[in-house]
Amino acid sequence: MKSTNQLSCCGLFTLSTLVSPALFTWLIRKDRVWASTVSHRTRTQSSPPQTVVVGFGNILLKDEGIGIHVIKSMDSLPQKSAQKYLLVDGGTCPDVLLQLPEEISTLIVVDAALGGGEPGTIYRFTPADIEFKKASITNLHQLGLREGLGIMKFLDKYPERVVIIGIEPKEIGWGLNISPEMEKIIPQIILLLQQEIAH
Repeated sequence: MKSTNQLSCCGLFTLSTLVSPALFTWLIRKDRVWASTVSHRTRTQSSPPQTVVVGFGNILLKDEGIGIHVIKSMDSLPQKSAQKYLLVDGGTCPDVLLQLPEEISTLIVVDAALGGGEPGTIYRFTPADIEFKKASITNLHQLGLREGLGIMKFLDKYPERVVIIGIEPKEIGWGLNISPEMEKIIPQIILLLQQEIAH
């Protein structure tokens, strides 16, 4: 895993939305809460988790969807951490950050990131380390990660700790399958996320 002082994201965090999300809902799945932007079923919980893990990406563009693949893989595993956490499939909509529970203290974001390393390189950084590509915003569904986090600050909903896990992609193009390099490192990414959750 690499830490970086200046990571250029080159638009990977600011892709335009292809499909608008449905209502943001909470689902009870086994021993955890699952947040989803595609389900219309709604259930409530008395005490929301303090940690939220959000995966971003476009699953139609191969490795650009790595964040979503990680979230889905992590959801299929037994929850090992004693600390409850919320898994969120953020799709290509960073505006989902504005709908997270206000009580969270830690936000962990997983997404593809161009850092100049070899495909499969894992980066751990904070928002202060990122050089974001500026984009023209005409509606909420075009929000990038920078804008989403900025609005969270403005609304006084910014968590105490924000960590971003970026993965260097190999292929970004039309296709539903991620590259073998991405498949191979998913368990390593999940282990890293579990360590961050337990922090």
